[in-house]
Amino acid sequence: MIKGSERILTTQLGSLPRSEALLAMLMKIEKGVEVDRGEFRRQVEDDMLEVISRQAEAGIDIVGDGELPRIGFSYYVKDRMSGFGGLAKRGTVSDFAKFPGYASLKMAAIKASAGEEADLEESASVYDMPEAQGEIIYDSELVAAREELEIFATALDASGNRDQFSGTFISAAGPGIISTTLLRNEAHPNYKDDSEYVMALARELKKEYDYIISCGHQLQIDAPDLAMERQIMFIDRPLDEFLARVELHIKALNMALADIPSEKVRLHVCYGNYDGPHIDDIELQEVLPLLYDANVGTLSIACANPRHQHDWKQFKTYKLPDHMTLMPGVIDVTTNTLEHPEVVADRICQFVEVIGDRERVIAACDCGFSTFAGYVMVPSDVAWKKLEMLSTGARLASERLWS
Repeated sequence: MIKGSERILTTQLGSLPRSEALLAMLMKIEKGVEVDRGEFRRQVEDDMLEVISRQAEAGIDIVGDGELPRIGFSYYVKDRMSGFGGLAKRGTVSDFAKFPGYASLKMAAIKASAGEEADLEESASVYDMPEAQGEIIYDSELVAAREELEIFATALDASGNRDQFSGTFISAAGPGIISTTLLRNEAHPNYKDDSEYVMALARELKKEYDYIISCGHQLQIDAPDLAMERQIMFIDRPLDEFLARVELHIKALNMALADIPSEKVRLHVCYGNYDGPHIDDIELQEVLPLLYDANVGTLSIACANPRHQHDWKQFKTYKLPDHMTLMPGVIDVTTNTLEHPEVVADRICQFVEVIGDRERVIAACDCGFSTFAGYVMVPSDVAWKKLEMLSTGARLASERLWS
């Protein structure tokens, strides 16, 4: 487990700004337009070297590859696993129905970002998602995963910054978020219910998880489903049903993490990475005790979002387990306002006070900056400046906590 014994460490949470050239290639690939794979790899390599250098310049301690070659933080698995096809009809966040003015504004932004016509039903999840129609099988050769991590390793060496970093991580979608976005076809011949489906996903995703660990990186599991789905899939259902689904997803995750030391895994939970009202977000105290059951050493929770800036208080009642480190979000990734370093430092110190151990708090942002390629809320120049504010605030907090 990575800890800051002399100061507060910093990290980002996955997706980072992509170049226009790389975005254009990803959009073509997604639309089925042929792209030269050698040219694509060279562009990913160029972007990778850039994001590693920019993380170093911003003062980030635990760095990642920015998810650069992926179309989306969870959607990418359709290109690494067989069994998906057609179109899944996923619901949208309740904010769209409750705030039609917001919905209109958001759809206009999505159209502008995508450069094409779109309607609410098709665009609320940013991209159309396929559904599970056949047996889900992860590529046994791990071709895409191997290529991505090879590029990351080469760029780390070429950057000359490897020794500056405290650690590295690679994100991967949790089985739960796949089960709630790439939905199971109700007439699926292999999985009679969602429980069977999510367990099958866990068994196959384990191949990717194990490979990431074998390459010497921390594994970040992206699991927004553990909070976000309360206001999508379970918006009209009893809380107990949602919590039971959370328990199922954690059970599946733990199965996928079998044989992986918990200290090598960080679990990211959020409420959906979008700039909306978030009126129906579940309260953290409802799910926090369940999150502690995950076999992970680090817990990442979105706390900089204005709807959740009070959540640090919940750790007074629901104490962080002794074996866990907390990675609270202290930077909002959905707004273009730059957090003042003093505000960042205040937030960090709040968490240190309630956790009671300065070494068990790592400063982070709420989520990634480009969870779906081409869907941008914060432009590149602002995103990098926000990460700089994160590290500056962490230095201020360290001065207070180690003085």
